[in-house]
Amino acid sequence: MTTVSHQIVQTLEDLDVEYLFGYPGGRAIELLEALVDSDIEVVRPRDEREASVMAEFYGRYHQEPGVFTGQGPWVGSIGAIGQMEASLGSSPMVAITEASERGDYSTLAPYQQARGDYGGFSLPKILDGITKEWWFPRTPNETLRSLQLSFKHATAGRPGPTAVILDGDAVTSEVPEDEVPPVWSPERQTRNWESAPTDSDVRAAADALSNADRPVVIAGNGVHASQCYDELEAVAEAYDAVVVTSYLGKSTIPETHERAAGVIGSFGHEGANQVVSEADTLLVVGCRMNPMDTNWQAASFIRPDEQTIVHADIDTRNAGWVYPADVGLIGDAGKSLAALAVASGGGTGWALDRAAEAREDFAVPECESDSTPILPQRAVAAVDRIVDEDTIVTADSGNNRFWLLNYLQTPAVRTYFGSGGVGGMGWAGPAGVSAAITTDKDVVAVAGDGGFTMTMTCVETAVEYGVAPTFVVLNDTSLGMVRQMDDSIPGVEFHDTDFATVVAGFGADAMRIDDPADLDDRLAEAKAADVPTVVDVRIDREPDMVENLQSSFYAEVGGLHE
Repeated sequence: MTTVSHQIVQTLEDLDVEYLFGYPGGRAIELLEALVDSDIEVVRPRDEREASVMAEFYGRYHQEPGVFTGQGPWVGSIGAIGQMEASLGSSPMVAITEASERGDYSTLAPYQQARGDYGGFSLPKILDGITKEWWFPRTPNETLRSLQLSFKHATAGRPGPTAVILDGDAVTSEVPEDEVPPVWSPERQTRNWESAPTDSDVRAAADALSNADRPVVIAGNGVHASQCYDELEAVAEAYDAVVVTSYLGKSTIPETHERAAGVIGSFGHEGANQVVSEADTLLVVGCRMNPMDTNWQAASFIRPDEQTIVHADIDTRNAGWVYPADVGLIGDAGKSLAALAVASGGGTGWALDRAAEAREDFAVPECESDSTPILPQRAVAAVDRIVDEDTIVTADSGNNRFWLLNYLQTPAVRTYFGSGGVGGMGWAGPAGVSAAITTDKDVVAVAGDGGFTMTMTCVETAVEYGVAPTFVVLNDTSLGMVRQMDDSIPGVEFHDTDFATVVAGFGADAMRIDDPADLDDRLAEAKAADVPTVVDVRIDREPDMVENLQSSFYAEVGGLHE
């Protein structure tokens, strides 16, 4: 016989889990003790917030559940950010946590108790709001079945986060033999099957695209989730379509591709937005069409009464949710695109010239400016020059991500990932460390000084685990996006932190750049370094992001719905 904690580890090994991101605490300690002799690598950052982001990024990039663990009160509080991002951003993730069960003392005045009964707080209620599914098993076999189901549900249909709350002594109990109902093997119990659209819906979609004069594909995060990049390009070729992306869909097609037109949305590329407005037929693939994607429903942007809309999504509830769809393709994005690519074809010869025109938005004169302080456009253009096909860029929230969205032209698929599910600050750093630990890619994590400071202890984690991401801080010593809305708002100005001194204490390198002439060489030096390097780029705080990047369609509805 074996204990539940050791059998949990065996289950994780059977499911080929490579990394566990977490922090010791509560009954999660028993789980970590059982991992001592396992090949699963435990990545322990400085807190549960960073661990949750690392697990979320792992799930988003690898499309296998990122496993996150820690004590219940903190998994349900500071560790909620990664789970919320996973929930709204469709990243497979499994949280293994606990309720800080106190046994016979649980009916007395509680301390950290999270069962949700009298006097304590309810971890189940918290998880109910941020996960696809959660389980609170009370027996050994129920615990193991729940763990298996958490992996199945994390990857079933639209991916997302799940959670198992380990209860009390069940973690250390022995697993009984021959119990009814039985526990099946993890491989059998976690299996899922791909779904595909019906033949009639594929024919209807193919007819619509074949008959279109100006077809446009809107590629969303579902293309990343399915990793159907080749199928996306094949459909664009088959129907002579232009491809634009949502923010979360950025790098689903190389933005240097002859059919790529950029990113749509409130602060996206004007050319990409105009292409969508000009289309007579839209193929929306794996995109939730959130308010920023749709320019807050600007009436002249997408017009269901005038445009034919084909919506491909894993969930029938999402197809036609935001805009009425003429055809729904329900199933895995890769299956839908593959079926469309062989169904028919068309073309009027409009796409290549129109896409080339739209791509001009990736460069503006400010990208080459030698003025000081450094213009944010110039800083991003320098980042663009160090990003190749083997580099992953992680982007934070705030002004910095919109400058990146517009002026970083991704050279290959799967090279750009941003905080855009729930869109929390402080995401880029831990996500970048996760990328550096779990891939063989170069990594560049870009954030503003506000977001970087929130989670800059991740630099120490990078040092500890022997990886060398480059952290680029676009530093205007303020909460730039809010300050530019109204500089009288309290709290928008920051102390000018000496990041070089701080990260030197972590064992990392740092450099400060004030002169645009130094950008290219210093960034290349930082990327080539064999230790984590923080590049503190002092940007001009005056260029207004909204004035520079707001789309005409967003302006149409009044702008600034943040």
